[in-house]
Amino acid sequence: MDNPLKTIRETKPLIHHITNWVTIYECANMTRAFGALPIMAHAPDECAEMTGISSALVLNIGTLTSEIIDSMLLSAAAANKKKIPVVLDAVGVGATKFRNEMAAKILDSVRIDIIKGNYSEIAKLAGESAETRGVEATSIDADPLKIAKEFAKSSSSVVVMTGKEDVISDGERVFIVKNGHEFMGSIVGTGCMAASVIGSFAAINPDYCEAARDALCYFGVAGELAAGKSRGPGSFKVNLYDEVFNMSDEKVKSMMNFEER
Repeated sequence: MDNPLKTIRETKPLIHHITNWVTIYECANMTRAFGALPIMAHAPDECAEMTGISSALVLNIGTLTSEIIDSMLLSAAAANKKKIPVVLDAVGVGATKFRNEMAAKILDSVRIDIIKGNYSEIAKLAGESAETRGVEATSIDADPLKIAKEFAKSSSSVVVMTGKEDVISDGERVFIVKNGHEFMGSIVGTGCMAASVIGSFAAINPDYCEAARDALCYFGVAGELAAGKSRGPGSFKVNLYDEVFNMSDEKVKSMMNFEER
């Protein structure tokens, strides 16, 4: 898609989140800064109905409860019925048995179009040897490009592995996104925000692999621009929102840094 940001801002897709309580405010603000409309409806009584009027669904298992899992399954089923994209951010997979089991339950019960996580979270979901410390990635033993491609094939989903370089695959194509800045790891929530951005881009582009690639390029460019004006994490956070708000497709196209393998 030539001008995804312009399309998001013109169409204002509604992005339904069932997400992490720690970062919910940041995800809502980042979705809005890109031009989409965020809604956070977690109650089982209304979540499926809310998904029914939305353009994408973002699920984030960062602060899990059994009730939230029920809501995620209800909303994902509604999204599958409506044929809108479902993004699963597998936060902290590998850290606890409950988290591992609930992530597997979601993947086994409903269709997930885009599975996102850091290197160790995705490796764990793919059945590889990996360790997770809380929600932080540690080490993996296998090649992330191979993991992303093979897991995308086996799950019939787009797989997104985030890190210093982001790896995205639909089982055939593999993109490596090199945009971003180390300051993005200095504040809590940029990983969760990235899932919201991916949901926003997938809402307007049915090629979910391309949408995820573009989302991470745009978000990464904003991080680079913000870092150039920042003295630390506090000013970086403010500048990140401002750079996204003032961003244009033309500006990003001149700075996008990715390769296809």
